[in-house]
Amino acid sequence: MASTQMKQPLLSVVIPVYRSEMILPALIERLQAVLYKITAEYEVVLVNDCSPDRSWDVICKLARQYPWIHAINLIRNFGQHNALLCGIRAAQYEVVITIDDDLQHPPEEIPKLLAVLRQGYDVVYGTPEAEQHGFGRDLASLVTKIALQKAMGAEIARQVGAFRAFRATVAKAFDHYEGSFVSIDVLLTWGTTRFAATSVRHEPRKEGASGYTFRKLAAHAMNMMTGFSTLPLQLASLVGFAFTLFGLGVLVFVVARYFLHGSPVPGFPFLASIIALFSGAQLFALGIMGEYLARMHFRSMQKPPYVVRDGSGFKKVGEGDHEFRDKGFSRKDTSDQVSK
Repeated sequence: MASTQMKQPLLSVVIPVYRSEMILPALIERLQAVLYKITAEYEVVLVNDCSPDRSWDVICKLARQYPWIHAINLIRNFGQHNALLCGIRAAQYEVVITIDDDLQHPPEEIPKLLAVLRQGYDVVYGTPEAEQHGFGRDLASLVTKIALQKAMGAEIARQVGAFRAFRATVAKAFDHYEGSFVSIDVLLTWGTTRFAATSVRHEPRKEGASGYTFRKLAAHAMNMMTGFSTLPLQLASLVGFAFTLFGLGVLVFVVARYFLHGSPVPGFPFLASIIALFSGAQLFALGIMGEYLARMHFRSMQKPPYVVRDGSGFKKVGEGDHEFRDKGFSRKDTSDQVSK
């Protein structure tokens, strides 16, 4: 086992936590059993995304029980990707693994990701062999991945998921990203083009229900499209060009009818339909531009991607400490806060 550990990189596992008080102890036990066998040193960063249940109390108990668990408590619910960004910036080791808190991603599959990562890739996704979601959730996930493909500009986008492993050096590309709209997968493309995916087992959620609804996934897709891509603006340009051609066609039709029949096109319905079509196209383009202006407005407000209330277990002080001090938390040891 020692020789196996020496070959493996040091690991940081980042887990965003929301409504998982009943699942966390089992998740940590299974993680410990896996990580102990494959690496000499590891840590688990649990980021509580202001969960309304007792998840933070459970995290604090686990942090007292296991010295390799680091706990972060966000001041309000910022969303999964924002919580991940916080945890990634807190990670201290050379390879970062992100995994959901619901045990749908079995920790026992982590060695598969690391095996592909050793082949020279920088980011490896664990693609479920068979997902356990309903039709609505699957449809929303497909729409989100299509939007992600446009935003990332990478073919791997159709295979992305929350179960991923990547080299910590990739995260340096978005060290100073402070936008309130976060997509970890898009940010990873800022640092590398070497992506890969491997099939992993996918299990049913052990407790509760997923917080991702069709509406939330659709909103996330829209945020990716307008926050990290110019595709909607290009679409608006194409719509404008198409309606310009349509308008020229209508003009030719009206002029031709006048010369052929000696009278203009009769009737109010024709005129009303043309006005409605062109007004709709204009409002569509204005709506897209409005979305981009809103992103610029929020960025100018300097709304942070996350704010940390408290945490524990961060005894090492190194690069990136300012990321926490700027948001009210230092990575220095704050274990006394857990006991409160």
